Amino acid sequence: MRRDVRILLLGEAQVGKTSLILSLVGEEFPEEVPARAEEITIPADVTPEKVPTHIVDYSETEQTEEELQDEIHRADVVCVVYDVSEEATIEKIRTKWIPLVNGRTERGSRLPIILVGNKSDLRLGSAMEAVLPIMSQFPEIETCVECSAKQLRNISELFYYAQKAVLHPTAPLYDPEAKQLRPACIQALTRIFRLSDQDLDHTLSDEELSAFQKSCFGHPLAPQALEDVKRVVCKNVEGGVRDNGLTLEGFLFLNTLFIQRGRHETTWTILRRFGYSDTLELTADYLFPPLHVPPGCSTELNHRGYQFVQRVFEKHDQDRDGALSPVELQSLYSVFPVAPWVPELPCTVRTEAGQLPLHGYLCQWTLVTYLDVRSCLAHLGYLGYPTLCEQDSQAQAITVTRRKRLDQEKGQTQRSVLMCKVLGARGVGKSAFLRAFLGHRLGEAQEFPADSPVHVIDTVQVNGQEKYLILCEMSADSLLAVSPDTTCDVACLMFDGSDPRSFAHCISVYKRHYMDGQTPCLFVSSKADLPEGVPPAGLSPAEFCRRHRLPPPTPFSCAGPAQPHTDVFTRLATMATFPHLVHAELRPTPVWLKGVLVAAGAAMAAVLSISLYRVLVKSR
Repeated sequence: MRRDVRILLLGEAQVGKTSLILSLVGEEFPEEVPARAEEITIPADVTPEKVPTHIVDYSETEQTEEELQDEIHRADVVCVVYDVSEEATIEKIRTKWIPLVNGRTERGSRLPIILVGNKSDLRLGSAMEAVLPIMSQFPEIETCVECSAKQLRNISELFYYAQKAVLHPTAPLYDPEAKQLRPACIQALTRIFRLSDQDLDHTLSDEELSAFQKSCFGHPLAPQALEDVKRVVCKNVEGGVRDNGLTLEGFLFLNTLFIQRGRHETTWTILRRFGYSDTLELTADYLFPPLHVPPGCSTELNHRGYQFVQRVFEKHDQDRDGALSPVELQSLYSVFPVAPWVPELPCTVRTEAGQLPLHGYLCQWTLVTYLDVRSCLAHLGYLGYPTLCEQDSQAQAITVTRRKRLDQEKGQTQRSVLMCKVLGARGVGKSAFLRAFLGHRLGEAQEFPADSPVHVIDTVQVNGQEKYLILCEMSADSLLAVSPDTTCDVACLMFDGSDPRSFAHCISVYKRHYMDGQTPCLFVSSKADLPEGVPPAGLSPAEFCRRHRLPPPTPFSCAGPAQPHTDVFTRLATMATFPHLVHAELRPTPVWLKGVLVAAGAAMAAVLSISLYRVLVKSR
């Protein structure tokens, strides 16, 4: 919505431009009329649209041609005033004033024009018949108002229509020559229809129409009003109503009817409720609402966000099989300008036979929210989150976590999404490690495309709580950069167990990026199915980890017919969740050992009790 409106009054001398302005402001016809009225600003609280309005007068005797062109350039709408009792002033609309206003501009960017027939008190009947051919010739003419400054008739209406021409312009919505909606308007209304069609049956039921009406206008439609709407559509559009529901064709017809009857503010209210600007594009304020993420914090979907995206999944899972097929995914993407996820999905989340299950779908949303919250906000906006959830913006679906430093001080993270950087020399098996996280055996899945993301995400259980774990593969080349981004919640330093020379690369990465920090690190010996190589002179991997108070290297293999072991991923997530246990053994104590410790403690307590008793007896 615009912040203000600037109205310029043009016309021949003595047609009453200045009188109209003074009569509006003073609420009476002025006895003395100056050659030109000063610019007047009407406050927002006294205008029908609640927008400040500036009214500018023009005098041919007091202003130059350059000043006139400057005023036209600054105006949002032009009121061309003529005298209904003087036909010469009507003809000048066509030959002089409209060419002066829009003669040098493209049709799509022309200023809207309101024709104002003043001095209606001097003529019996209307002069509208003389004006209609001009209105047909120039589509930028919004409407024509006949009024009388002397009798204070239709003056407020004149400026209301001028405001309306700016705040609710017809040109972006409707082609008056073709008498139909413009393509951009059809596209926007089609998206709105699809978002409002909650059961995806390609019609709006009574319940969906009432919810739509309440969301856009603040109150539901009465049952009789619903029936009246459908009756009008049935009468004018074949197929506009099906199974007692309003189809897309019927929905578009209704908006066309609103515009043709001069109620285009109704269509604009709908469009702006769903985020559209005057150019029929979603506004930046709608797609990217403010969201402050301080350094050291991360972003996650909160319960409102997860509930919404799950409802979207259930809406498009038409066969109720718990997964989105390519066709169902295409349906979900229909409200986006470009399909957001298709190429990378099989490489980032778990999929099943070419379909996206709910688990993988939620993982993908979680990944986008963590890595690129701006894109997540835009995705939620395209899906209509603010409107459908009756929230101020989609930022209310996002949680910003506390700083990582506080997690380290507290000894436990509150984050649900954990980042693990996977580092190592070329050829140690980092990509296979990431694929194994998604359940793929060696050679079972295709290689990651060169231009694909190097992130995968899945859930793991940590002490009975579900956590999202993101694995990010860091290429060996990227680590040669001046300042590579190695920040994470846990680091996985991978080397080839059959080629101990690759361990030297891990030592270099550890000493350069993690040795003096508080990030938990786990060394992983890949290709554990191969014979262990002979370590070169120096520390063995196990000895290095022992000396640096690190957990011993964890063997890992994704070769063979069995599914890769997932213990290492749980271990990484546990280390990230409890960062204060960087130098401690994180595996849970076996039940039998707990029993031994309890028994030993009880025996020790008994011995101490007896000793204390003997001391007391001797003292007596």
